[in-house]
Amino acid sequence: MNVYRMNMPRKLIYGLVPALLLVSRQYLGASGNTNQLMIDSVVVGDNSLTPPIAGTVNLGPFPKDISFRFDFSDTNARTDVRLRGKLEGFESEWHIGGGDMFLAIRFFNTAGNQIDQKSFPVFGESAGWDGSLNTSPLTHRRETIVVPQDAAFAWVVISSAGPPSTLGIYVVANLVMTEMSDSSPPQILLESPFDHPIPFDKDGMPYWQRDGTHMGMAKVVQIGEEPSIKAFAIEDEDPLAHAEWHNVKETSPRVHPGNRLVIEWNEMYSIGVSDLRSVLYPDLPAGNYRFHLVGVDLMGRPNGMDTSLKIFVPQPFWYRPWFWGASMLFIIVILSGITRYAVWHRLQKELLFLRSQRALESERLRIARDIHDDLGARVTQISMISATSLLHSDLPDKTREELSQIKQMSRELISALYETVWTVNPEYDDLDALGNYLCQMVNQICSQTHIRCRLQVADLPKGIQVSSQIRHNIAMVVKESVNNVVKHAQGSEIMLRLVFESAMLKITIQDDGQGFQLSDCRPGNGLNNMRQRMRDIGGSFLIESEPEHGTTVQLSLLISRPLAPTPVEGAGH
Repeated sequence: MNVYRMNMPRKLIYGLVPALLLVSRQYLGASGNTNQLMIDSVVVGDNSLTPPIAGTVNLGPFPKDISFRFDFSDTNARTDVRLRGKLEGFESEWHIGGGDMFLAIRFFNTAGNQIDQKSFPVFGESAGWDGSLNTSPLTHRRETIVVPQDAAFAWVVISSAGPPSTLGIYVVANLVMTEMSDSSPPQILLESPFDHPIPFDKDGMPYWQRDGTHMGMAKVVQIGEEPSIKAFAIEDEDPLAHAEWHNVKETSPRVHPGNRLVIEWNEMYSIGVSDLRSVLYPDLPAGNYRFHLVGVDLMGRPNGMDTSLKIFVPQPFWYRPWFWGASMLFIIVILSGITRYAVWHRLQKELLFLRSQRALESERLRIARDIHDDLGARVTQISMISATSLLHSDLPDKTREELSQIKQMSRELISALYETVWTVNPEYDDLDALGNYLCQMVNQICSQTHIRCRLQVADLPKGIQVSSQIRHNIAMVVKESVNNVVKHAQGSEIMLRLVFESAMLKITIQDDGQGFQLSDCRPGNGLNNMRQRMRDIGGSFLIESEPEHGTTVQLSLLISRPLAPTPVEGAGH
């Protein structure tokens, strides 16, 4: 709904406004000036709004199909005044209606019948028009047309026979029509009589004549200053009639089909209509405007009739600062809620993961305890029984040999059980524990085989997790590498080097044995298995060896730094 505000006391509104409104509709315009013009209504879509005597019309946001409708405030219809309207603040050109006048070339056959016409209309006002024939500039124009078939004669017509409501003035000067032919030089067929002072032919017939339903509007005018020249003019002041100038039919120049006619002239004009009663705009952006309506005379000069109406198109509420502030606050609240939910959801997932990890570690610890406490004890008991049985002196040799084998196998099984317990026990999921185990394992193998053992182990950081899978595969590769030295290298010394730098664990096993040619290496020596174990955990395996220069095995693995796992209750060795 559009609201009109009038800054007047309420008593005055109820008492005086009705009488003033009646008088204003007869003698005043919407702006209150005595000018015989009034803006009747403003139509927005299907809604017709009656403008107030004073104030501003609010069209509401995003108005569509806005029509300003206006008329003369007196009861007598005016047909001799041109109206023009403009929405100031939105456009710079006036709306003047659809009137036009024209210069035309009419073609006739030998029987005197018109067979064709080429028209060159003008409308609005010519460039530089200032309302004066003395100071307004002429505009040069040149047109070329081809003479149609069966044409024998041509007329030049200057006419206001356009829309019936056309009002205004059209001036044509320095007219020249020339026929161009490919087989002959150009021939001037017709000139303005004011430039070629022979107004009659040899028989005394005039070359030009007036015509139309109101011939008196066809005039000869004086234009320009120092010197001034004469020109044809149509001063159309009658919306119910028209006038025109044309050359006389009996003295019309002869033309030839297929040739070109070049018509040149200078012109000035001011043209409008007498029946302009509305101006339409498809839509209007937000802003403050002023619809300005003026009346002009025949020459396009203001005649004193003038009125205007203030228009306001508000911004929609979603363009206003408070809406954007509220929207930003709403967005911040929503984003904060989403962020909090995302953090809560992630924490829940992490808690669920930690719980499952804790349950898994508890299960691994239970398995390690069972292996250590049950199977370990039973195997140890077997080893002790077999060792005690060997103390009997009356045992047959075969039985003694078998008991010795049982004793040895029991010891080996105890060692294997220890390795299994170390692998599955979550207490040892640590880089430092891995280093300690590798050193113990290599040192034990070297002690049993009487090979010197050198350990170069840097201080390994604590709290860096290493999964049981990684620990198991690394331990198996290192053990296999050391066993290969014992079985094949025939060396006297094994060196184990452990280094952890920039999250990279590097393990080197080096011997001083006889070495071998890598190209002669057979698949059966376990190298492929060691390489595959390192590949399974994302590491690398490299071996270097030359005959008589020993062998070097290098293991590399990138280890991340996760948080230390949650301690498991009751964990122990």
